[in-house]
Amino acid sequence: MELSAMEDWWSVAVGVFQMWMFVVVFLIMLPAMFGLSLGVTGVYIQVLVQILEWATLRIQRGRQQQPSVPVPLPNGIIERAGGSMEEGMGRLKSSGSLEFSLSDAFYFYQKGLESIVDDQVTQRFSSEELASWNLLTRTNQNFRYISLRLTVVWGVGVFVRYCVLFPLRITLAVIGLSWLVIGTSLVGFLPESSVKTWLSELIHLTCYRICARGLSATVLYHNKENKPQKGGICVANHTTPIDVVILANDGCYAMVGQIHGGLMGVLQRSMVRSCPHVWFERSEMKDRHAVTNRLRAHVAAKTKLPILIFPEGTCVNNTSVMMFKKGSFEIGGTIYPVTIKYDARFSDAFWNSSKYNMVSYLLRMMTSWAIVVNVWYLPPMTRQDGEDAAQFANRVKSAIAHQGGLLDLAWDGGLKRDKVKESFKEEQQKKYSSIISGQEVLQDSTH
Repeated sequence: MELSAMEDWWSVAVGVFQMWMFVVVFLIMLPAMFGLSLGVTGVYIQVLVQILEWATLRIQRGRQQQPSVPVPLPNGIIERAGGSMEEGMGRLKSSGSLEFSLSDAFYFYQKGLESIVDDQVTQRFSSEELASWNLLTRTNQNFRYISLRLTVVWGVGVFVRYCVLFPLRITLAVIGLSWLVIGTSLVGFLPESSVKTWLSELIHLTCYRICARGLSATVLYHNKENKPQKGGICVANHTTPIDVVILANDGCYAMVGQIHGGLMGVLQRSMVRSCPHVWFERSEMKDRHAVTNRLRAHVAAKTKLPILIFPEGTCVNNTSVMMFKKGSFEIGGTIYPVTIKYDARFSDAFWNSSKYNMVSYLLRMMTSWAIVVNVWYLPPMTRQDGEDAAQFANRVKSAIAHQGGLLDLAWDGGLKRDKVKESFKEEQQKKYSSIISGQEVLQDSTH
C-alpha cells in the first residue's frame, strides 16, 4: 500500500517536472533563442497594468474613507529658487545691488541648508518614489490593509511572484549562464576565423536573450538605425548591472571592467576566450594611461565589437544622469549614446550597492513583477573641433538625459562614497569672486 502510494507520488512528480521543462524549453527558451515572442509576456504586462490601476483607485478611495491612510511624500521636500548665483544674491538684497556686503553670506547659508535638507546627490542613490503602491513589499506604507480585496490581491501576487515566477526565472537564469560558460569555453578552442566570431556572437546573443526572459523583461528598442557599430564606443546611463543584459539582448558588445573572483570571474574567463572583452587587473585600473591605450587599440580594430561603457562609474536611480568620466571620451572614435529608462511601476531596477549585495539584489529582481524598459539609440556623435574631452562628455550626457526625460546633473557619482572634491568648492569661490570683481571694475570705469 505504501509502495503504491510512493509510486503514485513519484509519477506525479515526474509529470510535473516534464511539464515544467516543456514550458521552459519549448515555450520560453526556443522562442527567445530566435528573438521571437509568443505574446505571453505582453498579455501579462497588460493584465498587470489593469491590476495596478485598480489598486491605485482603491487606495485613493481608501484615503477618502480612512484619513489615517498615509499619503506619499512629494518628489521634492523643499521648493528651490532657480537661477544663477548672481540672481540669487540679487533676490536676497533689498536694493538689488551686487556690491559686496556681509549679507552675501546669507546666500551661502541658504544653499547649505537646502543641501542638508534635500540635496541633489544622495537622493539619486535611493529608490525612486512612486505616485502609488505597486503591490510590492518595497514600500514601508501598509497600503495592503486598506481593504480585504486589496489584501487578497496582494497575497495572490506574493504567491505568483515567489511560487511561480521565481522558480521559473531561477531555472532560466541557470540554463542561460551555464550555456554561456560552456558555449564560450568550447568556442574558445577554435582558431581565429570568421566562423569563431559568428559562433561567439550567436552564443552571447542567445544566452542574454534567455536571461532577459528569465527576468520577464519587456524591452522596447527605439531608433534601431542608430545601433552601435563595430569599432565604435557605446555609452549609456547606468542604473543596474542588468543594463548589460538589456542592451546585449539586441546586439553584441565588448565588455569593459575589472577582473573579479568567484562566479563573476568564471563568467569573465570563459567569455574572453571567444570574444575580445577588455578585462583589467585591479592594479591596471589605477593606471589611466594603460586603460586608455588598451581601449584605443580595441577601437582602432574596426572589425571588433563596439565597446560598452557606463561613464557615470556607478549606478544611479534612473531619475537623473550624473557626471560622465571624461576618460571614455579621450579614446577617440565614434560615440554611440544610448538612453535606458526603466518603468518603476513593475520593479525597482536601481541597484543600491551600499544596501544590497549582488545576490540579494538579483533575488529582489527575480521576485518583482517584471522589468519594463525603453531603450533609445541616439545618433552617433564625434568630438568637435576645439572641444575637449570634458565638454564632449557633457554634450553626450545632456543628449542622453534629454531623450529619457532625466535630470542632467553635473555632480560626480563618486560622491556616493567620497567627499566633495576641492575643485567643486573652488568653482563656487571663483563664481563669487568674478561677481564681486566685475562689480568693482564697473565702479572704477564710472569714476
